[in-house]
Amino acid sequence: MSPGVIFSIIAGYFLVLLIISYLTGKKADNAAFFLGNRKSPWYIVAFGMIGASLSGVTFISVPGWVVDSQFSYMQMVIGYLLGYLVVANVLMPLYYKLNLTSIYTYLESRFGFFSYKTGAAFFLLSRIIGAAVRLFLVANVLQITVFSEWNVPFIATVVITVLLIWLYTNKGGIKTIIWTDSLQTLFMLLAVGLSVYFISRSLNLDFRSMVKTVADHSLSRVLFFDDLHDKRYFLKQFFSGAFITIVMTGLDQDMMQKNLSCKNIKEAKKNMYWFSIVLVPVNLLFMSLGVLLFVYATSNGISIPEHTDDLFPLIATQGYLQPVVTVLFILGLIAAAYSSADSALTSLTTSFTVDILNTKGLVENALKRIRKRVHVLISVILVIVILIFKVINDQSVISAIFTVAGYTYGPLLGLYSFGLFTKFKVKDKLVPWVALSSPVICYILNIYSETLLGGYQFGFELLILNGLITFTGLYLIKEKRAK
Repeated sequence: MSPGVIFSIIAGYFLVLLIISYLTGKKADNAAFFLGNRKSPWYIVAFGMIGASLSGVTFISVPGWVVDSQFSYMQMVIGYLLGYLVVANVLMPLYYKLNLTSIYTYLESRFGFFSYKTGAAFFLLSRIIGAAVRLFLVANVLQITVFSEWNVPFIATVVITVLLIWLYTNKGGIKTIIWTDSLQTLFMLLAVGLSVYFISRSLNLDFRSMVKTVADHSLSRVLFFDDLHDKRYFLKQFFSGAFITIVMTGLDQDMMQKNLSCKNIKEAKKNMYWFSIVLVPVNLLFMSLGVLLFVYATSNGISIPEHTDDLFPLIATQGYLQPVVTVLFILGLIAAAYSSADSALTSLTTSFTVDILNTKGLVENALKRIRKRVHVLISVILVIVILIFKVINDQSVISAIFTVAGYTYGPLLGLYSFGLFTKFKVKDKLVPWVALSSPVICYILNIYSETLLGGYQFGFELLILNGLITFTGLYLIKEKRAK
């Protein structure tokens, strides 16, 4: 399929997003940008959050990851359910009770100024890296399939990619994203479902035989109880999934901003419950696609790429299947990546405006001017980080994101746990040092774990250890008198 045809399809897709942006952004004020005036229908939020939580990373990496890790990722997905239960019943009621715009405001009221700024700074760092990784995937695919044929440099592709997000989030913010994310989730799920259909048809499999092929394949093993040292060991994956959900949803301004846009806590909980339940079969669909891609590759003599992230793009875009699969892949990838990146841009703008610039009390027009400038600033930072990632990336993208999350979200886990489950005050000025020390200690332990711990290899449970070290550090700097 020619680059011109692909570009036309993509242009049509973004035209639809811009129309939605225009309709939802009319007369949007700061309250609409930050929290959608707290009028978002819970079922629209729930559906849109599927795409936001999965992202382009899941779209590409999870099918390829099956080759290396089988269905072990489903152990984490099961753990997600426990995590979402904690978020819905512990964290969200707190945020609604305090009527928060930025969830990190809680840290100021609980501990003080330096704790507040530390929490916000760790979020900004974490989300900028995560959003940049996701947008890197999209820019890279667009470069390969469209822009390289026209001799457009990669930096121009990146600028265009980020500019498009800025255009349709600039006015409406969360009020717009609630609806664009729902559309993008629909496109993503259609892309995956139809990709499964076309690959199955090319292998001469009907629905029943397709299910049997996936279920009987050696790559579809889900549970791993054999070796405690294995990164895939069930308890490691299960509890890592639970804690990753708590920090990357419940302690993340990006994901919680959508939940806080619901009318009340009752509807926000409905959103969380339904969203978490639907996420299980959706992830199972992605992993089934991974098995079918592997079967298709081996049946047709296609070499498995060294970086398994490339397996789906290779088969979808290099003419092995019908041209419609290429279109589905491009649209699905863009929908998946943009559904998380657009909300990331909005949440980063919100957090920087509210938490870093201290805009509380400003009149509407002054706040709007600052917010718009921050929106542009964050967009520029994303472009720079994407270009840096292009140079240094050398591992599976999904593994890279969870590795980064293990280091940057760990201090947030420790801060909120200490705040919620103890009554101690802390020496506020020392909190940044505790939060910075914890990831450093974890990094050193991760490097030498096999030597120090008899061959033990850390997986995603490093996040839990990181939070525990922060919690311990906070206990050591507690004030003598309880709050």
